[in-house]
Amino acid sequence: MKFNATFMDYQFTGLFSSLVKDYIQDKGSARSFVAYAPTYDGVSKAIAERKKYPTNRKVLVEVLQKQYQKLPTSSSVKENIQLLQIDNTFVVTTAHQPNIFTGPLYFFYKIIHAIQLAADLKKQFPENNFVPVYYMGSEDADIEEVGSFVLGGTTYQWNTKQKGAVGRMKVDDALIALLKNMEGYWSVKPNGKEALAILQNAYQKGKTIADATIELVNAFFGEYGLIVVQPDDASLKSLFVDTMKLELLTGFSHKAIQPTLQALTASYHVQSEGRALNLFYLKDDIRARIEKQENQYLVADTDIRFTEEEILNELQVHPERFSPNVILRGVFQETILPGVVFIGGGGELAYWMELKNVFAEAKVHMPVLQLRNSFLFIRAKQIQQWTALGLTKEDLFKPVLDIEVAFVKKQSGELLSLEAELKSLELVYDQIQKRVKSIDTTLGAHANNLAHQSTKKLLELEKKMIRAERRKQAVAIERIHAIKHALFPKNGLQERVENIAEWLGDYGQDWLDAVIQSSPTMQQQFTIVDQID
Repeated sequence: MKFNATFMDYQFTGLFSSLVKDYIQDKGSARSFVAYAPTYDGVSKAIAERKKYPTNRKVLVEVLQKQYQKLPTSSSVKENIQLLQIDNTFVVTTAHQPNIFTGPLYFFYKIIHAIQLAADLKKQFPENNFVPVYYMGSEDADIEEVGSFVLGGTTYQWNTKQKGAVGRMKVDDALIALLKNMEGYWSVKPNGKEALAILQNAYQKGKTIADATIELVNAFFGEYGLIVVQPDDASLKSLFVDTMKLELLTGFSHKAIQPTLQALTASYHVQSEGRALNLFYLKDDIRARIEKQENQYLVADTDIRFTEEEILNELQVHPERFSPNVILRGVFQETILPGVVFIGGGGELAYWMELKNVFAEAKVHMPVLQLRNSFLFIRAKQIQQWTALGLTKEDLFKPVLDIEVAFVKKQSGELLSLEAELKSLELVYDQIQKRVKSIDTTLGAHANNLAHQSTKKLLELEKKMIRAERRKQAVAIERIHAIKHALFPKNGLQERVENIAEWLGDYGQDWLDAVIQSSPTMQQQFTIVDQID
């Protein structure tokens, strides 16, 4: 199976925010909210600066070795874990929640981007080592998002009674039932059985979602040297105690983002405003906000209360019971990892741009921010039908009604346009205006009204002509709508809806290879990949 990749600028897709477009094009004020430009020069500066910040590599490596001891570990992963002990080894990180069965396609795209960029940076800066890392957002508690996926246009939801951090939840009967529902879909796919076996092996009853996700990601990407970090770990959290203590005592992060928020909102949409304290409390099935009221610390929606002395002692003894929210998560990530580049989606970059002062206050290095790669995959039949209609790949990104009108007009040549007649009418009424005004100036308004009514009638006639031609082209128009709907489900990006089952099942390793081979590294371009045989 072969695929062909073409690239286009993000701004031409019409599917990305002004902040994202300004950031990658270096327009407006977007770049002022980050530490480095998303370029090789920016990475070079980040490497030089990152060397000034200590990382407890010993603890990191020990945790990773423990994490991987029960997994089949490739030589590439083993080598990369060992490399993390060395001061000239840096990390290219991407992060995502542990979506069941990987969730939307961009889960894969993020990881592949990190793998490809790490390899590219090694070529650019051979004196250093670069390790791709998937940082698992296992402490996320949004089961509605993490516990759902779309298959064949149908949304499947994991209806579990478990609560708290998703990564700590366990594979239960409800999740096993969902997996069984997928078996029929996978089994009839040309390449479905192998991928299904990977899922079945990972999601076994009693495993935590975090462990299942590590196993799943490792099965797909271990051979590429990708390291999965599960940050919900007491040893890793202990490295973040000083920052969490500062947050509990002073609420520094909320104060630090305020000037940035004011500057951002002047031009862009703000992603997250944070809270007075940007920490959660984790215990058993609880993941709830920590709030300060007078001299007490309260865990929201629970009866748990702490004095200042008690919560600081709890932090020291049980750091694993504390979890950063979105405002502090990146600071935690860069505390435990020697990162130089973070790869995230548009929404992620938006809230990271709020954090420059937070990183500075916490004395933690802020990495280069790189927009994750986006793809549109088109099946052979779809691209054949689309081009047979005389339409281009660029046309795919236009509103469907605009495509429809342009197509109908093109099929009918100039017959559907009354533009020439409208210009002629304008000239006629210009002459009428001159004549009536020479007789009586008060007649000018009446002449204007007649001109307006005549123009309106002609425009209405043109619309009727287009509708009549539409009916003649009904089959072609129906195809346009069908292809647009298939490629842009819910009027959004394919990658935000569809699951890997749609593609791995049909094309297997060929599809995964196409993503890897077509994945840009530092070049920020939208990628269209069409099947050519």
